[in-house]
Amino acid sequence: MKKTTITRYTITSILIIAISTPLFAQEKKIFEITPAVDLVSSYVWRGGYETGASIQPTLTFTYDRLSLEAWGSTDFSTASDEHRSKEINLTLGYEIKGFNVALIDYWWSGEGARYGRYSTDHYFEAVISYHFGESFPLALSWNTFFAGGDKNEKGDQNYSTYIEATYDFNLLGVELTPAIGISPWTGMYNKTGKTGFAIPAISLTATKEIRITDTFSLPLFTQAVVSPENDDVFLVVGISF
Repeated sequence: MKKTTITRYTITSILIIAISTPLFAQEKKIFEITPAVDLVSSYVWRGGYETGASIQPTLTFTYDRLSLEAWGSTDFSTASDEHRSKEINLTLGYEIKGFNVALIDYWWSGEGARYGRYSTDHYFEAVISYHFGESFPLALSWNTFFAGGDKNEKGDQNYSTYIEATYDFNLLGVELTPAIGISPWTGMYNKTGKTGFAIPAISLTATKEIRITDTFSLPLFTQAVVSPENDDVFLVVGISF
């Protein structure tokens, strides 16, 4: 009788553990570190030319839905260091059910410039975005500078704002992402002498995995950008590692 009772309890315990393990596994929070790098033929940001061929490393720390990302860009210019492009951006983000909120610290003063001038040389941006999901892969984002160097001639904040819509789809094995970005009021995205509503960028990005070996491939991307606000066009190619 005692042996039977122990067996019954043992079987019951095993069943409880087997059933509950997947539930606990789903709730387990994972810490990850992800290094990455892009090589681009030119650096174009929100419809504006920043610099020529560049290397752009990324280091991301994620824990559950929270992320901290460091992103940088340095060009391959042979000019002296004081004229070389250098940018470092830090992003703190949180994602839940398609929504993402983030704070970004931009610094793009260049090689040799002092990093600690936060009130003038740093640009702080608040971001809120939403992705509708795989069945309708539309993403919308609202990006507004709220502190730092984004100021007008009077020394007041411009609150420069960039609103972007993107849509992902696959065509003939190529991932395509059309995008449009608008600026609803006067700010850093306006061409000199123009004010008010602007369309800084309309773009199409095509990405495809290029097979190197049977077990290794690299994503190659090409981006065509039209900037009605700047009356300019760009064709950028890059590869990601």
